[in-house]
Amino acid sequence: MTTLAPTTTIDEAAGGVPVAELRALRKTYFKPDGTVMVEALKGVDLVVNRGEYVAIMGSSGSGKSTLMNVLGCLDRPTDGLYLLDGEDIGVMSDETLSAYRGRKIGFVFQAFNLIPELRIDENVAVPLFYQNVPKPERLRRAAEMLGLVGLADRLDHRPRELSGGQQQRVAIARALVTKPVVLMADEPTGNLDSKTGKAILELFDRLHAEGMTILMVTHDDSVAARCRRIVRLADGVVASDVRRS
Repeated sequence: MTTLAPTTTIDEAAGGVPVAELRALRKTYFKPDGTVMVEALKGVDLVVNRGEYVAIMGSSGSGKSTLMNVLGCLDRPTDGLYLLDGEDIGVMSDETLSAYRGRKIGFVFQAFNLIPELRIDENVAVPLFYQNVPKPERLRRAAEMLGLVGLADRLDHRPRELSGGQQQRVAIARALVTKPVVLMADEPTGNLDSKTGKAILELFDRLHAEGMTILMVTHDDSVAARCRRIVRLADGVVASDVRRS
């Protein structure tokens, strides 16, 4: 069976090596006239260590989506410190940050976001194209990741030829192909039926057991219960942060 061979290990997790570190982090959205529209994050302190499996929860308007966008380097904080794998993203140019994000973070979206015209191995290989990896190596690594998620026999299929659960597996393979230090998922089972969603969560469990650091936004308590740590936001701050054995 193919394994992820992650840069993250369980031993490192036990040693408390940070993947993401936020200090007094704020995110404010402004109106065109410069006045404050909303303070989405109001001073978040959070450390996520290697190998952790973290659920981010909160009601609508709590700041959880904004927090995930900042953690994923899709949005910059207004104030405060964010270290991603030890590097201060606040001092990076947009171009440098984009390249760094591509190397360090794997994203899994609720909507899959696959390119319908491409075969699934080509979809998985897309992030490596932007890293200037030669095509034969891109496709080799894509096939390896598709084997990891149980789709080794579907390499030449198009997304429309797959079920929703299979498409989400392709999206997970795409997120893993760069061998990121952290996998981030935004409601990854939201568009799936309960049986298919359970299978996807079992895949996340296996990735975590192999050492992958996982951050997942979810509104579902049963999904969060599979995680080893639950961070709840309320009104732009961390309301609770619970670890379980």
